[in-house]
Amino acid sequence: MGWQDVEDAAYRAWDKEDWPTAAVRFEELVAELPNADKSAVWWFDLALAYKFLGDWPRAYTRGREAAARSARGEQDPAFWNLGIAATIMRDWATARDAWAGYGIAVEPGEGEIVQDFGTACVRLRDEKSSEVVWVRRICPTRARVLTVPVATERRYGEIVLHDGVPNGERIVADVTYPVFDELMLFAPSPLPTFTVTVTAREGKDIDELILLFGDHDLGAQPAGNFRILSARCSESSVESRRPQNEGGSQTLWLGAPPERAAGLLEEWRAAGSAVRSWSDLEPVEGRG
Repeated sequence: MGWQDVEDAAYRAWDKEDWPTAAVRFEELVAELPNADKSAVWWFDLALAYKFLGDWPRAYTRGREAAARSARGEQDPAFWNLGIAATIMRDWATARDAWAGYGIAVEPGEGEIVQDFGTACVRLRDEKSSEVVWVRRICPTRARVLTVPVATERRYGEIVLHDGVPNGERIVADVTYPVFDELMLFAPSPLPTFTVTVTAREGKDIDELILLFGDHDLGAQPAGNFRILSARCSESSVESRRPQNEGGSQTLWLGAPPERAAGLLEEWRAAGSAVRSWSDLEPVEGRG
């Protein structure tokens, strides 16, 4: 079988999303012709096939070969995919170089990248469902969850690794935020999830409670802020208003240790000029 036949077989498998077969065929091509005119494309597609397979060590090593054959500073996706794989492998020097090769400025230094890349959304997934949460991006591919997950069995404060191409958007107050798909949980959160019933006279009392938790790097949000969308709607452009909290009795979801949550709830209750109360602080099954 000549190399053109091998290439044809690789792309036939690719079109069928048969990633194991595609990877085998591309491996044959780069082994036989590692520096041919088409080799940069073959190395890239080989690394991408391993990415789709979740084989990150091979996505990393083949991605290095693809990036070595790509132009720097021109947003070549070979550098982006290498940045993802190197991040997963905790090779921070290679990740930093990959982002620079793509054309992204990162702060000088060594080791893990932790800086502010802005607010966005990430679509978390587990075996049962998916959920879009707000995040703070700390590098081009990692983000810290800023809202308490409700539909998925996940936690406030965890670090997720997301793909590079947005799959939907959220519009709030005329500002558009990209929605990225999660690739994997990068670092779990130690913060358990609880629900609590709170009663307040006005919406501003609830606002103060949410801010109080946020000031302590903990999560609090009304259950009523959660919206159910179809998959098609979730992956499109969704316009939302900023939540307007109301007074009365309602359920809040919390991301916090129980003793810390109770302490902050009591601090909030005692500081109120109007009637405030809380009760039924309960762990969420599987996340307490």
